[in-house]
Amino acid sequence: MSTLASLRNRAFAALYDPMMKPAERGALGRLRDEVVGSARGSVLEIGAGTGLNLSRYEGVDRVVVTEPVEPMRRRLIGRVGQARVPVEVVDAPAEALPFADGEFDTVVSTLVLCSVDDPVAAVREVRRVLKPGGRFVFLEHGGADPTHGKRAEWQHRLDGVWSAVNAGCHLTRNVADSLAAADFRPEEIRVLEPRPVPSIILPFRLGSAVAV
Repeated sequence: MSTLASLRNRAFAALYDPMMKPAERGALGRLRDEVVGSARGSVLEIGAGTGLNLSRYEGVDRVVVTEPVEPMRRRLIGRVGQARVPVEVVDAPAEALPFADGEFDTVVSTLVLCSVDDPVAAVREVRRVLKPGGRFVFLEHGGADPTHGKRAEWQHRLDGVWSAVNAGCHLTRNVADSLAAADFRPEEIRVLEPRPVPSIILPFRLGSAVAV
């Protein structure tokens, strides 16, 4: 990794929690509660970031969380003590998960697929590590419908600049496209416009899909 990329990752990790605090105190925090609260059995969370979901896990058998970016992972490890269940932290990208086929009952993803290198490869890995009938539960953002106003147009215009200053986050990705490419069967996908969240990153999509 270049020195510039390393500096950018450290800065983003340091700013992430303060930047997200207003939304986390409102609708975004409630949406995280809903997603994490639906997890059951043996759970994997991909791209766990600074660990904002850790305190939300309860009533599950096992929680493994992955985070490939070292500055984020340091903050994640520092939050493990907040969890009500044992948590294992693993250094791994979503596109190359070091777990056996069919190892987990639930995989959780919150605001992750916007910034992975290859979202389809990541979702295919999610499908691989889920047991048959296992559930992928997610909250993702971006990929506005082009028929709804100018937002999709501006997302495409700004995507490169946004990604460069936000640690690889993209504005244009729609989780439904990745699910279809990975042969998941969606159970539901709700399209949401929570506030206070910048309009340029909306909509959010909250839902679940089954490995078939």
